[in-house]
Amino acid sequence: MNPRRLLTHLGLLCGAGGLVLQFCLSIPAYLAAGRDVPGALGTFFAYYTILTNIVLVLIYLSEILGARWLSPFRTPQVRGMMAACITLVGLYVYLVLRHLTALDGLFLVADNLLHYVCPLLYLMWWLAGVRHGQLRWTDLPMMVAPTLVYFVYVMARGVWVQEYPYPILNALKLGYAGVLFNAAGMTLALAALLALVIGLDQTMGRQQGSAHD
Repeated sequence: MNPRRLLTHLGLLCGAGGLVLQFCLSIPAYLAAGRDVPGALGTFFAYYTILTNIVLVLIYLSEILGARWLSPFRTPQVRGMMAACITLVGLYVYLVLRHLTALDGLFLVADNLLHYVCPLLYLMWWLAGVRHGQLRWTDLPMMVAPTLVYFVYVMARGVWVQEYPYPILNALKLGYAGVLFNAAGMTLALAALLALVIGLDQTMGRQQGSAHD
């Protein structure tokens, strides 16, 4: 098995396994805390970590399966975008969230899989297993857009259920001005990571082109 295929299957296994484990742990905990089933599912799928890891699993599946519905996950823009998004997930959890909650047992296993193992595996896969040189600077706005849509969704949901998935988005405590300030900072951080991804892609694309000359 070549390294690209090995990383694809390993990433798929860790991503799917981490998501299933987190689901099996979180949903019963939400139900025990008084939420109904729709509320528990809504809370689970409100997390950026969950959504980004689902996209990674779909990207890996698009490598293995030839299904037409997976074709969006084969595009260089989506794959490059996710390199930046999943890096943001890992950095934010490592620098901020890990200091707020002490996890143990299977909760810690799921947390480490989704926040550290899966991001590292995907970055390795993207760097080593993808044909580079296809991203352009004009792709950057489109690559930021899905995260901005997520922000709008989370804030709209928060108005409805009075609950926010992350402390920096908690309008009940911070007010909307504080949330917008935090969101602007995270957007700039994501844009910087996307710029790094595009720059790396173009540099590696030139190197790959020289190697074939």
